[in-house]
Amino acid sequence: MTAEHSAAGGRPVGRIRFMDAQRVNLDGFAVEDASLGLVAMRSPHDPEPGLVIRDGRVTELDGVPEDRFDSLDSYIARHGLDLTVAEEAMGLPDVEFARRLVNPDVPRSEIVRLSAGATPAKLARVLALLRPAELCQAMTKMRARRTPSNQAHVTNRLDDPLLLAADAATAAAFGFREVETTVPVLADAPSNAVACLIGAAAAAQGVLIQCSVEEALELELGMRGLTSYAETISLYGTEQVFTDGDDTPWSKAFLTSAYASRGLKMRVSSGAGAEVLMAGAEGKSMVYLESRCVALARAIGAQGVQNGGIDGASVAAAVPLGLRELMSENLMVMMRNLESCSGNDALMSESDMRRTSRTLPIVLAGSDFMFSGFGSIQRYDNMFGPSNFNAEDIDDFLAMQRDWGVDGGLRTVPADRIAELRREAAQLCRAVYQHLGLADFSDDHVERAVDAAGSKDLGETDTLAVVSAAQAIRDGGITVVDVVAALDETGYEAAADRILAMTAQRLAGDYLQTSAIFDERLGVLSLVTDPNDYAGPGTGFEPSAERQAEIDAIRQARGVEDLRAEQATAAVPLLAAVPGGGNGAGRVPAPGEDPREVVIGVSPAVGRDVWRCLSGLTVPEVLAELLAGLEEEGCTGRVVRFNDTVDLGRIGLAAARLAGSGIGIGLQGKGTALIHRRDLAPLANLELYSVAPAVTPELYRLLGANAARHAKGGTPDPARNPYNDEAIEARYHTTVIALMALERAWVKPGALPEELALDGLR
Repeated sequence: MTAEHSAAGGRPVGRIRFMDAQRVNLDGFAVEDASLGLVAMRSPHDPEPGLVIRDGRVTELDGVPEDRFDSLDSYIARHGLDLTVAEEAMGLPDVEFARRLVNPDVPRSEIVRLSAGATPAKLARVLALLRPAELCQAMTKMRARRTPSNQAHVTNRLDDPLLLAADAATAAAFGFREVETTVPVLADAPSNAVACLIGAAAAAQGVLIQCSVEEALELELGMRGLTSYAETISLYGTEQVFTDGDDTPWSKAFLTSAYASRGLKMRVSSGAGAEVLMAGAEGKSMVYLESRCVALARAIGAQGVQNGGIDGASVAAAVPLGLRELMSENLMVMMRNLESCSGNDALMSESDMRRTSRTLPIVLAGSDFMFSGFGSIQRYDNMFGPSNFNAEDIDDFLAMQRDWGVDGGLRTVPADRIAELRREAAQLCRAVYQHLGLADFSDDHVERAVDAAGSKDLGETDTLAVVSAAQAIRDGGITVVDVVAALDETGYEAAADRILAMTAQRLAGDYLQTSAIFDERLGVLSLVTDPNDYAGPGTGFEPSAERQAEIDAIRQARGVEDLRAEQATAAVPLLAAVPGGGNGAGRVPAPGEDPREVVIGVSPAVGRDVWRCLSGLTVPEVLAELLAGLEEEGCTGRVVRFNDTVDLGRIGLAAARLAGSGIGIGLQGKGTALIHRRDLAPLANLELYSVAPAVTPELYRLLGANAARHAKGGTPDPARNPYNDEAIEARYHTTVIALMALERAWVKPGALPEELALDGLR
């Protein structure tokens, strides 16, 4: 029996039982098994990189001769390799290729040129050499668009149009430049597309909309102008899995051209784990299979790839090096000169730490889209399944941007502005639905949608009305022009103009360029107009001063003036100085003579700018408890404000030297308190409450009682600091800094102490 087990039947000891209860143990972790494809990188079954070209034709690809090519090999060999650079790329040692990838002195264009001639096995081997920090370095250089961006999921379990519109407006206000919706009921798709189109336009110009459904319907919605991009065309790394879906590389190429030729931006989807889940990995590593997908994406003419695990992210995360593999997938897309929509859209762990470790490197490096679906709604409303980050994590993400000084695409929005935009979006949506004869929504429904944190807050709704509205949109041939006309005719001209201007820009076609998004002035940012120019420190994307200020200004940030105003709300007409000090100052206290007198010394701002402690108790409430504790033990107290220092030890010692008993209590305005004695050194004390936020009225009363016991010559059991496992420092340190700034503003070197009136404290 190991030391981890007790003697009782092999039951794990408490420490292990405690560890077993943590959320990380809800995750699945797999033993690496190459035969099942459960290997992130370097499977023994991965082919050796190789390329044979005869008379300008690929006759062998990664060890497979032409007569044994499957459909993927054939398509990549014929359309996916630049044979003018292939010999150079394949002849470059893997380590040298990897070093050039990381080296900022080697321009992005050179890596793109070489990658165009590299086979899938070659890129897989090169990427397997990169350590995590090197992946970040390479991604910083290799993303297509200079300006990073982000995509949101906006769905709900009821397909409620007003809530969708309000949530799309919220997402657009936060800064998401793409909004992806889907449906729990397929027939609702046209309604969801219309609602998200209207809602996003209420908050920001130029937000691209997707309704992720069956491809024919998705294309139809795009051709009607109700959506503007798609990413549902899936690629796989083995022919078997393609065949299972009745697809081939040629059919995917046809779909890709169908979207682009009809003016829809589109990217393909792939990602580790898909082949494993369908028992079709053929023993190959996840990174190699994905390298085949990305080569194929380039060959069929897609402008970008959504990868990084996607639905299979938890499969990759279950094996060693899994997160490194997921990031490598994104990087290989960038190396092929395509837009990278970098996953993070599937919840790969129940551990907050693992979720963050998955996402943080992407945010630090920067990607065309940090998320291919940040769940801007709550987890339960995400009809794709919970994302790696959801509405529950928006404040965390905003803080993450601020902590690192990076642009993750989002911004803080004042609460009143969010409320205003949600109301406008819900009203616009109601007006369009009513005008077009789709559905009628009550004022109460509007208000519930505005206020709702999620669909559970809506109460009962008429879901059949949504189905009917969606059917009417589809059968009636309603287009974006009808939506614009409805807005205009119901008095919402500004919203109509925004959607019309967006439609005009879509027709111009510039947003079909690789890695294109619209900014909020409808300018196109893409590989062509906004190319990534990172070449080492001092180059590449850096947030503007205005944008950095936006990143920094999270809603929780507080300054000294904010705290001064908050403190003023607790000000009461107590703690006034006892008159008699001259020049308006309070009476200077004389040394006490009563052997049962204890002096409570308070800091300079108490009763001036500081009225409430970190615990939430007011200073008068704390003093009342201390005095009550003294009285319970037969002692008396008086309160003296010391004006020459903020140091708690010095305040407590000075109070003790004034007290007839030689015992003093020191109290800072923030609530830190101690018991001191006149013969001790300043930094010594008898008892100390250092964790001010957690001190309760009962504990302050105990401190007063113990001070009295010391005054009577006793040796009481010391009062103990309260403790919990919360991040006390993280929560309160910034407030402490502001409080101490208020305190220090009242410090006057050499100033005399003054007695405070006790009226109303007992």
